[in-house]
This record gives sequence, structure tokens and C-alpha cells, in this order.
Amino acid sequence: MITLALSKGRIFEETLPLLRAAGIEVLDDPEKSRKLILDTNQPDVRVLVVRATDVPTYVQFGGADMGITGKDTLLEHGSDWGGAGNGAGLYQPLDLQIAKCRISVAVRADFDYASAVRQGSRLKVATKYVAIAREFFANKGVHVDLIKLYGSMELAPLVGMADAIVDLVSTGNTLKANRLVEVEHIMDISSRLVVNQAALKLKREPMRKIIDAFASAVGKV
Repeated sequence: MITLALSKGRIFEETLPLLRAAGIEVLDDPEKSRKLILDTNQPDVRVLVVRATDVPTYVQFGGADMGITGKDTLLEHGSDWGGAGNGAGLYQPLDLQIAKCRISVAVRADFDYASAVRQGSRLKVATKYVAIAREFFANKGVHVDLIKLYGSMELAPLVGMADAIVDLVSTGNTLKANRLVEVEHIMDISSRLVVNQAALKLKREPMRKIIDAFASAVGKV
């Protein structure tokens, strides 16, 4: 049995064409079903529906053989982007080029971010991506107090809780609707395939078939 960990939403939807390229069809819609283990048309392949932030953990600890999650999640999880993982059982063979977005710094439209950074002010930054934000500002030599939030990041500057946010941006419409502006681009994000190294040794042939099908489909679907 090959177990693939996925999260609901955009990543799930954009993974379906890749699965079809591997001859795999998911038989249930995770948005309508309450099932957390979804069957496929292949009796030896199943899909686990988990939180996006939990995908690397399920793969690392053997709850799933492979999974698909964003680069942002993997960086926060602590993966080494050299490709061989962090020595904790994770291997990252493919950038699937799906669910693309970016991580950016955003502030209120009336906040003088450039001046604050130039003067060496201590910034209060709200974010879910603490590790990414900490490294980004440290490399700039900017002192920050990080406030960890899990949602509605845009509220923090509006209520005076933070000077800036570090968050995922896709269209930028949510920022505009809340009178926030992007002031720095940190990195581009896309989703990666991650594989449990032990599982790859034990189930090499069927797992390589899926990995190779994904690799052939990237850029074609």
C-alpha cells in the first residue's frame, strides 16, 4: 500500500492532474466527504487528508509514504533544501510547480517601512512563518519582535498590534482590501513532493513509478 498525504484546497485540486498522469483517480471529494482516508482507483494507493502544516510530519514519521506541501511549510518544518532532506527521513525529489504564490512583507499603506528599516527601528512583525521571518530580517540586520498568528494576519497592523506582517500572497487582493501594501518580496513558493526515505527503500518500484509519472507531468498539466 502506498499512502499519499495531501491537504484540502488548492494543493489538492492542483495535484489531481498529476495523480491522473500516474493513473490514479481519487474516488472521494475531500470537500464533501468526512472521510480522512480516501480510496483511489488503485487498490494499493490511498490518500490521507491532513492539515497542510502536518504533511511533512506524517511523511517523516511514516504515517504516509509521500506527501505534497508548500515550500513555506517545509522551511518552517526545518527541511534542508539541498534535496536529501534534513536527515530525519525526508527526501524532496521534485518541485511540482503547483500552488504558486510568494511570501512577502506587508504594512499599512501609511507606514513608512523604508524609513523604519533604515533608521534601525525595532519592528513588531506578525506571522505564521516565524523561522522564515526571523532569518529574513536577521540577514537584513533588522531587529524584530515576532508575534505568531495562525490566521487573519492582515488585522495585526490595522489594530496596532504589529508594524508589519510576513505572509503568503497570491493575487494581493486581500492586502488591498485591508489597505495594506507589499514592501518586500521574500521568496517564491510552490509545492514540493516529499518522500519518506525508508518507505522508498521498501517500496521502491511502485513509489518510483509515481515519482517518475509526476516528473513527466510537471509543466504539462
